[in-house]
Amino acid sequence: MALTIGIVGLPNVGKSTLFNALTKNTVLAANYPFATIEPNIGVVELPDERLTRLAEIFGSARILPAAVSFVDIAGIVKGASEGEGLGNQFLANIREADAIAQVVRGFADGDVVHVEGAVNPASDMETINTELILADMQTLEKAIPRLEKEVKGKKVDPSVLAAAVEANEILNSGRTLQQAGFDTTPIKELGLLTAKPVLFVFNVDEEVLSDASKRAELEALVAPAKAVFLDAKVESELVDLEPDEALELLQSLGQEESGLDQLARIGFETLGLQTYLTAGPKESRAWTIRKGWTAPQAAGVIHTDFERGFIKAEVVSFADLDAAGSMADAKAAGRVRIEGKDYVMADGDVVEFRFNV
Repeated sequence: MALTIGIVGLPNVGKSTLFNALTKNTVLAANYPFATIEPNIGVVELPDERLTRLAEIFGSARILPAAVSFVDIAGIVKGASEGEGLGNQFLANIREADAIAQVVRGFADGDVVHVEGAVNPASDMETINTELILADMQTLEKAIPRLEKEVKGKKVDPSVLAAAVEANEILNSGRTLQQAGFDTTPIKELGLLTAKPVLFVFNVDEEVLSDASKRAELEALVAPAKAVFLDAKVESELVDLEPDEALELLQSLGQEESGLDQLARIGFETLGLQTYLTAGPKESRAWTIRKGWTAPQAAGVIHTDFERGFIKAEVVSFADLDAAGSMADAKAAGRVRIEGKDYVMADGDVVEFRFNV
């Protein structure tokens, strides 16, 4: 299962610098609006120490972590919903993402221009949200008359039209559909932007990064949404350091985990995803599934035949396997279970599926 997070924000907030660090690639990062025209896409591995341990236990030849795809989308400006600053193209790129990571500038730098003339996180977020809301309203204004006709012709259920009307009313009130907790399932086909899960990435300087009270002020602006704090320039430096050197630099800033690791981890949480693990001599691997999925659904991520011909799953929690030291010892301790079709997967399950097709 692929997870795609679109990185959005105003121009010059550090999106491309962040993306460079995420992918360890060189993407144009320039001090002028619209340095990014075509979206850059990079795949980032989700850090998972459990895989290293599994590889030790099973003698695995390679490790394959779960992955997150990040899309660096060009800066949005006021009027983007009307096409300002190539806005329509950028909004279309956001529409294809599973979630949105909104990068907010929290650093002052006279050498890096701010598109609005001053650094103001609250105002910047309002600009982005407003453009996304306006874009969704345009979508609904076109969709509602069509749905009215289809309801009269009995081609769609009236509940679909009702959902579209209610969504439009919420947007007219100035709230995003996420903020309102609105269920867009009946109108999912419309691909409404403000219905997507959102996390906020505050790109700050070292002073803010090491100041808990300042971070709390910024966090309060987006609650209950998740917030990640990082210095994109520092993150760019971290990727070139050895692990012990990187940790030393992080700890000097009062951090134990890099902002990039936080972003990948919280992105998973925001979308309600988790991983299960498989291991053997060839590889130890993490597979991405949605929370609440059953064993057959999880098996289907490996191959559709696994789900279609599912018989049972041999399951042990990573913690139990780690403590036992081997599958043989875990079985001897009664920690390995045989689960059927109704079993709901838990994060960190180490699984071997049995199937017949």
